Amino acid sequence: MQKLWIYFLLIGIVFSCKKETQPEVADANLSEFTAFQNTPKTQDINAEAMIILKDWAEFTSFQKSFDFMYRAGNNEDLVLAIDDLLEKENNLRESKYPEEFDKTQIRSRQKVLRTFLLKIKASLVENTDVNEPVKQMLTARNAFRYQFNIIVSNKLDTKLILDEN
Repeated sequence: MQKLWIYFLLIGIVFSCKKETQPEVADANLSEFTAFQNTPKTQDINAEAMIILKDWAEFTSFQKSFDFMYRAGNNEDLVLAIDDLLEKENNLRESKYPEEFDKTQIRSRQKVLRTFLLKIKASLVENTDVNEPVKQMLTARNAFRYQFNIIVSNKLDTKLILDEN
């Protein structure tokens, strides 16, 4: 009887100490995509500038690509969105600018924006954090958009100022 009691005790200890393992869920799929948290608010373009920009198809296409970027839910979606933005930026750079906006101030801010788009793409390829490059790119986009407002609201004729005669 004592041997039987010891066997039951050993079986009870073995089964009671066994931990139930549950299948592990991949944390990568459950983690929240945080690239667009705490990013700068999009700069509005004033109505006067929008009248000029609405006929510039490449600019409109470029701006719509940002909506696709904001809908990215993971790094793979963001890679596709950045590739699309780079393609649209290239089309914008090669397009004919409206006469009012065919200025170095606009082109230089567009070049800075392209630089930060490439920085995001490099961060995605290297699988590093993209939060800071995204913030920098959105700040550059705001500067690009704000420059349209400045050019439209600036009524000074630079040719008259620079002409000494």
